[in-house]
Amino acid sequence: MDRPGPAVDLGGRTVVVTGGTRGVGAGITRAFQRAGAHVVVCARRPPEVPLGEADFVPLDLRDPAAVGAFFDALPRLDVLVNNAGGAPYRPLARADAERHARVIELNLTAPLTASIAAYEHLRRARGSIVMVGSVSGSRPSPGSAAYGAAKAGLEHLARSMAVEWAPEIRVNTLVVGMVRTELAHLHYGGEDGLAAVARTVPLGRLAQPHDVGAAAVFLASDAAAYISGASVLVHGGGERPAFLDAATANKAQRGETR
Repeated sequence: MDRPGPAVDLGGRTVVVTGGTRGVGAGITRAFQRAGAHVVVCARRPPEVPLGEADFVPLDLRDPAAVGAFFDALPRLDVLVNNAGGAPYRPLARADAERHARVIELNLTAPLTASIAAYEHLRRARGSIVMVGSVSGSRPSPGSAAYGAAKAGLEHLARSMAVEWAPEIRVNTLVVGMVRTELAHLHYGGEDGLAAVARTVPLGRLAQPHDVGAAAVFLASDAAAYISGASVLVHGGGERPAFLDAATANKAQRGETR
């Protein structure tokens, strides 16, 4: 369940959230609404659950002409959240290169296309871009290698944009860890699987969509006015190093000797 975060006033600002109809994207959409922003959500399919007063526009972010027309039609834009993305479990040798390339297109090329299309709006508004990245971009990602590579590229793209487009536009990345969404069971299993995975996180739980939403609102707000080119980790402390559980050095102190 989403819950209110810290009070931030974004009244009068317009925010576009790509892929903002479910999961993390829906959490981001609701967080900006709570902050008073007018939110426009674009995705290929409409939301299955109502998203308050957010406007929905059907859009395939892999169609540059359609993306350009979408942004040209907006009367104003203050914040772009490049959230759309994802990938199925797909080992490299079990699919052709074209399928992997489409994952990179959605997770890296599409945010680049949207950011360039939004540039003039954001420059006039002295606005900001929030990229939704992933910890998969900084660690091995077997079964989703193309996704991890795209997210690594997205983080680098954001840092380069932050330099090229300063001082008019701030650009930052949320590096997101494991999130409990309506589809989390497909990745981690049922309740037992989710609980087991949560125990690997130092904070003892998976993120909720509202956790990511609160971080996105912060980066878009005046409180982050001097933050650009940053990568903000939203991962509950990361992962406990495997060697700590494998090592035997301290087991005697824990009464684990045989």
